[in-house]
Amino acid sequence: MSRVTSIKRSQKESLLRREISSLLQQASLDNPELAGLSVTHIELSRDKGVCYVYFYSPDGNVIFEKKRSTLVLFKPSLRKAIAQKVPSRYVPEIIFKYDFQLEKQLAIEQLLDKVKKES
Repeated sequence: MSRVTSIKRSQKESLLRREISSLLQQASLDNPELAGLSVTHIELSRDKGVCYVYFYSPDGNVIFEKKRSTLVLFKPSLRKAIAQKVPSRYVPEIIFKYDFQLEKQLAIEQLLDKVKKES
């Protein structure tokens, strides 16, 4: 992948993250079931046809799995809003995932803080 392609992909991911976060924040005001979820990052597939939206919930993966069904209900309206706000020829398919990487990172940070306090 060329450097220009990589930069453009990152810019599009950043734009999608901003828009999707904003739209889901508005949706959580209408539907309290979505409260507590936060978008951590977004990845586009190689052909930019699929957008993976990673979430973190302080309550863990089990609660996220329960909230995923509510998220799926918002998917069509979310794609329509993205089509109106993000200039692009195609709107990618959206797939919601839980961000295990962030959970691992937080656990490592807690361990480092614990070691720091003990020494």
